[in-house]
Amino acid sequence: MQLDRPAHRRATRRRRLVPGLAALALATSIGILPGSPAQAEPDIEDVEATVDRLWHEAEQASERYNDVELELEGLREEMTSLEADRERQDDQLDVVRERLADSVVSEYEGNDISAAGQAFLSDDPGAFLSQLSTMSAYSDFQDQLYTDYATEAEALDLRLSATEKRAQQVATLEEQLAEEKATIEERHGEAEALLERLEEEQREKLLAGDTSAVPTNVPASGRAAAAVQYAMAQVGDSYVWGAAGPDAFDCSGFTMMAWAQAGVGLPHSSSAQYSSGTRVSQSDLQPGDLVFYYSPISHVGMYIGNGMIVHAANPGAGVKVDSVNAMPYVGAVRPG
Repeated sequence: MQLDRPAHRRATRRRRLVPGLAALALATSIGILPGSPAQAEPDIEDVEATVDRLWHEAEQASERYNDVELELEGLREEMTSLEADRERQDDQLDVVRERLADSVVSEYEGNDISAAGQAFLSDDPGAFLSQLSTMSAYSDFQDQLYTDYATEAEALDLRLSATEKRAQQVATLEEQLAEEKATIEERHGEAEALLERLEEEQREKLLAGDTSAVPTNVPASGRAAAAVQYAMAQVGDSYVWGAAGPDAFDCSGFTMMAWAQAGVGLPHSSSAQYSSGTRVSQSDLQPGDLVFYYSPISHVGMYIGNGMIVHAANPGAGVKVDSVNAMPYVGAVRPG
């Protein structure tokens, strides 16, 4: 049933007001609005929800940062290769230039060198090519030299253009890294500021969360056994943005290092890890499988059996054991 227009507008206003009122109530409860009376006992459930949201936004930015770093690493490697190609091409162009200059000097030996001949001896490829078109009656050998020179000059120009393009892409990605880093720090700072407003007992309760019992034995076979063993040994370690051990991890750094113990290389990115193995359904999960969360993917953990995962959760909980459905489930892959 459709609402009439006035009723529809009223319903729309109510939907818009509800989130704002909720945010206002939270801000008032923890005393962050100017002139509002600060209360000693903020609603811990509201604070917990806000802190979880801020940590998740920080993790999303952190995983985007990891993605950009991977792309930047590839671009820098490509630039190194392009610069080496450019230097080789430059050397080849010098060789052809010298051969062509020797040919012109030989032909005009004993005579004044024409403007076109002087162009041959120029270090400016553009001047050479523009003047060369006015010359005529060259031998087959000279024609071939011209063709070689034009080919090498064009190849050099292509390499210079490609190198410049990659350099611009690197600069753009470095700007993105700075932006994502600023977002991480901002969200993390907001979460810490909220936590500091809680009494110590409430803060410890919030950070402890609902920690599941850590299994004493996780059955795993093959290379997965080494990955699971390493992962379980890190339970209790800290969560730090961008970290990959030995005593602190972010989510993708944690799974990357765990599978590295089994000789399997994974990228330091949850979204990239989702493309680094064989997809498996949730009903077919085995210990060692990587499980991914949120859309777009921004978190990864390791399945350990019995409907549980081990993962680097957030700065408050660190590395811990959780239910496989503790977060919005997206899919799973089996590395190796």
